[in-house]
Amino acid sequence: MTVQHAAEALERPTYKAALVDLLYQLADDELFLGHRDSEWLGLAPDIEEDVAFSSIAQDEVGHAAYFYQLLSELGEGDADDLAYGRAAAERRNARLVERPNGDWAYTIVRHLVYDVFEGVRLEALASSSYAPLAHGAVKIRREERYHLLHMETWFTRLGQAGGEAKERLEKAVAAIWPEIGDLFSLGAHADVLVAEGILPVTRAEMVSRWEARLKPLFEAAQLAWPGTPPLPAQDGRLGQHSPDLDALLDTMAEVYRLEPAARW
Repeated sequence: MTVQHAAEALERPTYKAALVDLLYQLADDELFLGHRDSEWLGLAPDIEEDVAFSSIAQDEVGHAAYFYQLLSELGEGDADDLAYGRAAAERRNARLVERPNGDWAYTIVRHLVYDVFEGVRLEALASSSYAPLAHGAVKIRREERYHLLHMETWFTRLGQAGGEAKERLEKAVAAIWPEIGDLFSLGAHADVLVAEGILPVTRAEMVSRWEARLKPLFEAAQLAWPGTPPLPAQDGRLGQHSPDLDALLDTMAEVYRLEPAARW
């Protein structure tokens, strides 16, 4: 059954709790990856990539803002407070997006595996039983497609270049692969999310679709496929984060914490 408005969701406590948890996953993923992208400003390999990553960062943060606004409509509070005022243990992002950027190869590999995953997730969300989420997913999916194309180009270019470029890419894959697992976690309300059609796809289905889309890119880049990512030892969807997230929040929320009630 389609839920058209926040008021309807609020009348169904179990549905609302699962929806809220998923929206935090979506918003926190996008916010932190967007911030990491913004850290490349002035440091990217060339001016074109400065511009490209600035644009991608703006898109990601804009997507996060949309999801935080949906949370606000569900009674979770002000969108800015949700973005900047919550502690690390309250965050529901995958651990991968909170990690520091590392080198350019690491950034490209992380973004690629995330963007392919995000495409799978948004494709499912376009059929979500929560209408405001489905409508937003359709629009966001179109924008994310351009991010994926950009990362595909870089991934293939670095792999086919051979030498140090390929070595760095292989090193990045090896570092990232053990941390991919909780991307696919649905968190504490997984059964309700699937049963109610809020996110009409299981973890196993997402992994399968993700692998089917990513394997040809590894082949094009002349890289060996590392296999199915292992299950995570810690799950960011359950608030289990690394010290990197605390450091990231200290940077992001520095101004907010000076005067949380201020409005800019």
